[in-house]
Amino acid sequence: MPNLLALSDFHVAFPENREILEGTRPSSEGDWLLVAGDVGELSTDIEWALRTLSERFVKVVWTPGNHELWTHRDDPIRLRGEERYQYLVQMCRGLGIVTPEDPYPVWEGAGDAVTIVPLFLLYDYTFLPDGAATKEQGLAYAYQTGIVCSDEAMLFHDPFPSREAWCWARVAATEQRLAALDPARQVVFVSHYPLVREPTRVLRYPEFAQWCGTTRTSDWHVRFNAAAVVYGHLHIPRTTWYDGVRFVEVSLGYPREWKHRARPPRVPRQILPVPATESGPA
Repeated sequence: MPNLLALSDFHVAFPENREILEGTRPSSEGDWLLVAGDVGELSTDIEWALRTLSERFVKVVWTPGNHELWTHRDDPIRLRGEERYQYLVQMCRGLGIVTPEDPYPVWEGAGDAVTIVPLFLLYDYTFLPDGAATKEQGLAYAYQTGIVCSDEAMLFHDPFPSREAWCWARVAATEQRLAALDPARQVVFVSHYPLVREPTRVLRYPEFAQWCGTTRTSDWHVRFNAAAVVYGHLHIPRTTWYDGVRFVEVSLGYPREWKHRARPPRVPRQILPVPATESGPA
């Protein structure tokens, strides 16, 4: 029986993570793999990782994380913002990988068919720290505590005037596409960022939530009939439920994080069929 699997945040510049990706293979013939971003920072690493996965799985669906969008000083590709994103889209298409710019594929595994929707939405600083009323106040608090995402120095928003403007443009365009889907068929969202604020409540440094999504997607899992929401970015792999919808954080994370956990990394994660241990809220 084919499975719908997912992973994110492999950061393959770390040799330990690269080794785990090299060992990542389908669990059965016909498996699809959803990649929710941050496989790497450098274009060469990103291409290696995605090529490796595309040669093993029947279909790979990818959406970028923030790290893929960085313009890194060591990267031979010096494109910024939208141009870098489009470069990565073309790279994926050359590997036969589905991107957020392509028609949404339909997975027909066990049970009813579902539409796979890769989302590239970014964030707009609306997951504000407690006590902050504006982006400026939230960022000021983050700089005061020293918990500032590297995006502020490495993720450029060209040609948009700001990252939030880029986010809002992506949200508006994606909503139009979602409205045209068959409402009777469930979707599986694949996003680097959680669609709702709640998963960020467990962050060790809550001010980092500003770089983790947008309040403009807070009802998408209900409005668009989601069977599941796959995301990464937080480096806190777990399953939670919001409004009866299963949210699965599928990251590997940095070696310093996963090496200290009681159990070895569980990647990729099975999304469908739903594992018996994740059949409903605890």
